[in-house]
Amino acid sequence: MDRPMEEELEVKLEKVQALLSSKGLDALLIQQVANFAWMTAGASSYVNAADSLGVASLLVAPHGRYLITNNIEAPRFRAEERLEEQGWEFKVSPWYQAAEGVEQLTKGLRLGTDGFYPGGDDVSADLIRMRMNLLSEEQERLREVSQGCAEAMNAAIHQVQPGLTEFEIAAILGREIQRRGILPIVNLIATDQRIYSYRHPLPTSKKLDRYAMLVACGRKYGLVCSITRLVHFGPMPDELRRKAIAVAQVDAVFHATTRPGRSLGDIFRAAQAKYAELGYVDEWQLHHQGGPAGYTPRETIATLDSDLKVAEGQAYAWNPSITGTKSEDTLLVKSGGVEVLTEISGWPMLAIELDRQTIFRPATLEIT
Repeated sequence: MDRPMEEELEVKLEKVQALLSSKGLDALLIQQVANFAWMTAGASSYVNAADSLGVASLLVAPHGRYLITNNIEAPRFRAEERLEEQGWEFKVSPWYQAAEGVEQLTKGLRLGTDGFYPGGDDVSADLIRMRMNLLSEEQERLREVSQGCAEAMNAAIHQVQPGLTEFEIAAILGREIQRRGILPIVNLIATDQRIYSYRHPLPTSKKLDRYAMLVACGRKYGLVCSITRLVHFGPMPDELRRKAIAVAQVDAVFHATTRPGRSLGDIFRAAQAKYAELGYVDEWQLHHQGGPAGYTPRETIATLDSDLKVAEGQAYAWNPSITGTKSEDTLLVKSGGVEVLTEISGWPMLAIELDRQTIFRPATLEIT
């Protein structure tokens, strides 16, 4: 294991110890896929990608650090995830017997957990706040994941053509994401009227006529990015164009106000005011607006009363929508602004003038 990995793990172990000390606890049990990836610098503990609980647990205790799993999973954790090299001592049970490792290793200890475990204290909310603040190594990994998803989205959307079903479009998008070594954990497709009807459109057998929306969340190293793009065949109707420009203006407010020290509630209210100014006063009520990202698509959903503060090194995915259109990218907060991680080179952009600055947001790709 190289030195930077050792330093990352050491920093995270120090954070865990500080958390345990503040809570009066002795040990921490990690069962969630997101926290497992965070603690191991990106290892995958899932088999079913839809599961939040992994097939292995981590235990940080006074007498050592342990990976607890069964004999089916242990070989991959050793050979491919290389977790023994990170210093995790393996406790392996036969798959056909009930695992006893946690109970044996935590006997007499005050145990913190990242979810339900008999006798444990749930500190999952604390872990979410902890993992939201990405270390420099994590920021680089998220940048890689985001750029891969942006390239995949660009490649996929240029293969879309009228007559394809939403299932076929989803297959194209999923293939382009996965061929770049990224797992598409969200793959939403809507065409034509379905874009107006559903904010979370699971793909169907409907065929594309003129207008398609592609939405993806990709995961690699445990980190997740989010991106949405739209394509229209033929000139866009005037009303739809007005909506597309308006949602880009709302998104520009999110980008301009996501600054260190600002609360999520403050940012939300600024966007809410922009919706109203543009004549779409109630649209924000029809779908959440996004929030901080990282080891899940949204670590928490922003609301008007959210007092959580933005910090440098955090990732955000805002997704304002006005019925029939949407704008979404993944951002990284820096000291002087935000970096758009899912930017697509050459994509048509809208220049939004806001508070004496120009913020560029993606336009709908028009193919005529």
